[in-house]
Amino acid sequence: MNYLIKILNDASYDYYVLDDPKITDQEYDAYYRELETIEKLHPEWVLDTSPTKKVGGEVIDEFKKVEHTIPMLSLGDVFNEDEIIEFLQRIENSGVHSNYVCELKIDGLSVSLQYEKGVLVRGATRGNGVVGEDITHNVKTIKSIPLKLKQPLDIEVRGEIYMSKKTLEKINKERISKGEKPLQNPRNAAAGSIRQLDSKIAAKRNLDAFLYHLPNPEDFGIKTHHEALEFMKSLGFKTNPNNRIVKNIDEVMTYIHEKGEIRKDLPYDIDGVVIKVDNLKDQQTLGFTARTPRWAIAYKFPAEEVLTKLNDILFTVGRTGKITPNAILDPVQLMGSTISRATLHNEDYVLKKGLMIHDTVSIRKAGDVIPEVVEAKIERRTGKEIPFKMITNCPICNTKLIKKEGEVDYYCPNPNCPARHIESFIHFVSRPAMNIDGLGDRLMEDLYNFKFISTIPDIYRLSSKKDDLTKLEGYGEKSVTNLLNAIEVSKSNSLERLLFGLGIKNVGKEKAKILAKTYKNMDNLSKATYDELVEIPDIGPIIAKNIVDYFANVDNLKIIEELKDLGLNMEYIGEELNLNEDFVDKSFVLTGTLTKLTRDEAKALIENAGGKTVGSVSKKTYAVIVGDNPGSKYDKAKSLNIPIWTEEEFLEKINS
Repeated sequence: MNYLIKILNDASYDYYVLDDPKITDQEYDAYYRELETIEKLHPEWVLDTSPTKKVGGEVIDEFKKVEHTIPMLSLGDVFNEDEIIEFLQRIENSGVHSNYVCELKIDGLSVSLQYEKGVLVRGATRGNGVVGEDITHNVKTIKSIPLKLKQPLDIEVRGEIYMSKKTLEKINKERISKGEKPLQNPRNAAAGSIRQLDSKIAAKRNLDAFLYHLPNPEDFGIKTHHEALEFMKSLGFKTNPNNRIVKNIDEVMTYIHEKGEIRKDLPYDIDGVVIKVDNLKDQQTLGFTARTPRWAIAYKFPAEEVLTKLNDILFTVGRTGKITPNAILDPVQLMGSTISRATLHNEDYVLKKGLMIHDTVSIRKAGDVIPEVVEAKIERRTGKEIPFKMITNCPICNTKLIKKEGEVDYYCPNPNCPARHIESFIHFVSRPAMNIDGLGDRLMEDLYNFKFISTIPDIYRLSSKKDDLTKLEGYGEKSVTNLLNAIEVSKSNSLERLLFGLGIKNVGKEKAKILAKTYKNMDNLSKATYDELVEIPDIGPIIAKNIVDYFANVDNLKIIEELKDLGLNMEYIGEELNLNEDFVDKSFVLTGTLTKLTRDEAKALIENAGGKTVGSVSKKTYAVIVGDNPGSKYDKAKSLNIPIWTEEEFLEKINS
């Protein structure tokens, strides 16, 4: 049996790693069936390294947290050739004259693989870089990841799990034939597959992996990054055949241009190129910033653009009455997802771009995420295009629109507009506001359209309509019970959540908290005067007027009174202050992804210590606290010589 396992594992290595199969598919299948037969007859003989383990079968209850021995840092991003040249010149100016290794930036999911005595014992996601999730049961189903290495080593390797374009296409054909929703793109499909509790699902998804990093190369006498790649390959790992050693800036740029041209022809998605200093001693010399290595950079390809038809421009109404034009497009594939509409923001935006209905337009994903109309292709016009004309009445309630002097947006002024009602309900129950789990956009629309709710207080009267709610499509007794429980729990939220949820104009999450902390309860705030409000730091004249106007409205006061009668908390539930001289009356900026705290938790700690957080860096900023990928705020802090604290330094100071 060991002989069969060796034949099959060697065949997998030849096929996936060397791309040089030594036996035919038919021979592999015959050996595999023979091994399966033996294992069924003698289940006590089954080994963890058997290739039959890759079909899945293990089901877990939840994903356990895994702490990385060495943090899985992200790379700094650059977006144009000037930034690449600047990065490389900075390295050479520091006295480092190393070769570089250029690699494709695979658009997948980062993974850490841990082996003991050559046997795979753990697979983990990157998570926040310090703590990830244990996905061992799913990693074992990936055919290109060896269960047993060619040497009995204790070793960790890192790489990227991905799904090929061909696999995604095949899966989506099957899903569509079954009436299921297709998966959006290879990256999301890979991430969703690897986070399944049932490994049989992951096994059916035919995931793949490239390995590209050895965290402890010195343990194996390795001196360069390209040696590490070759070493991983010799152990049985699949490395990318497009990796290349280059000597200078010109060769780096040549590699980038080459790979940019073949990007669409590759069997998997890439979103850029990674450039690394090859010599490991030079890597140590260059070291790390608070968030990224100084010896590597990720160049992101420019956002991909595609052409499609602008079939129409439709208008939507927000909770404040704001009217937004939206482009209705011929559905088109862009970076792995189907795009059929995009926001056009406002009338000025459309006119500035000169868009006409029936234009051929180019679209891209801003930041590789949000669909954006770039421009109209004027040279493709046929004369049948229709000029854009801004509507004068609300598309839902037909009320005449208004536009205030100096503003670009039009508004529906009708407070009883159905669209405004629905959007205000959606805002009220959202995560930053009352955070009522289970009340999604679609359900809120149904509740309004089927007359379950017509005002915000009606949300808290739904418990009296439990039997009727169970008749809604997709809602049984259990889901309705869970929903009603979530609504009941939300009654005890602190005042700032309720204030934000009520949707007072210009009162966002931060301003709501300032008001709640200042006035302590709703009654006090409702009696606040304009002169009092403008004296509060960060509450300017516009917000002060909006607050006074809100509480002067009889309908708004009625809503608040009804919510009070229904049992909602109207008090600020603050923490006892624990003042710290490093923080009292000082301003701080948070930037990047924190690993030990959420951003809200960090803000709460700062405020509890007597400080405050602000959104931008200025000379008045006392310190900038940086996590992963901090971006321009970090750079501005450096240019102004403002102290920069890592998350660890921040926690040390806050706890001192």
